[in-house]
Amino acid sequence: MSAQLDIRQLAVSYGKRQVIRALDVSALHAGEVAALLGPNGSGKSTLLRALAGLQPCRGEVLLGGRPMSPRRGEVAYLPQTLPPAVHLTVFESLMVAGQATASGLARRHGDEQVFRLLQTLGIEQLALRHLDQLSGGQRQLVGIAQALIREPSLLLLDEPLSALDLNYQFHVMDLLRRETRQRQMVTVIVLHDLNAALRHCDRALMLKDGELLANGRPAEVIDDASLSAVYGVRGRVERCSQGVAHVLVDGLHA
Repeated sequence: MSAQLDIRQLAVSYGKRQVIRALDVSALHAGEVAALLGPNGSGKSTLLRALAGLQPCRGEVLLGGRPMSPRRGEVAYLPQTLPPAVHLTVFESLMVAGQATASGLARRHGDEQVFRLLQTLGIEQLALRHLDQLSGGQRQLVGIAQALIREPSLLLLDEPLSALDLNYQFHVMDLLRRETRQRQMVTVIVLHDLNAALRHCDRALMLKDGELLANGRPAEVIDDASLSAVYGVRGRVERCSQGVAHVLVDGLHA
């Protein structure tokens, strides 16, 4: 079954305050990485939590043409703020995460597959370290591993680059794009780094005040006009000598 994601008339409220307004997104395809962009307070994290089944909402979320249910193990969600670390080794934590669903890699392939995933992420040296002994960046990488080992159809990541250095930011985005295609899942990532979205993502959804302002290829969504209208900056998108698009900010609007 295709993992295509469709969102129809999704609305989220906190009491009387409406945060997401009748949002429609069609055909996020299997194998695609979609960046969720927008300023602080635009509803990005709220939307991600609604897709993960952690936030009450109205409307429909369809995965593969049928109503999505996080209880079927179709969704893996990594929040921006990770829960307190327990006294498990990294290896043990991945074994537990893999056994959380019937399709978990740890259950089917055992120790070797867990270690191979750690190698893929470049953190195999952390296998026997305890979670409560890791840095914030290391825990973020382990969190991504815990999400991937569950083999979700939909992977939701809320600012996964926030605690990572420049080397790991590139490594993680490159890895997520590759894994998304190999596993044929849909990945939705909240990003503040517009350059990461331009370089590594297939789609970009730009929100402001709970409304979807743009949906398309990152190079189509991120331009001078959207930088002005959404972020309130005077900026431009230019290509470097290698043809890679970059956002350059010249100043703020008065």
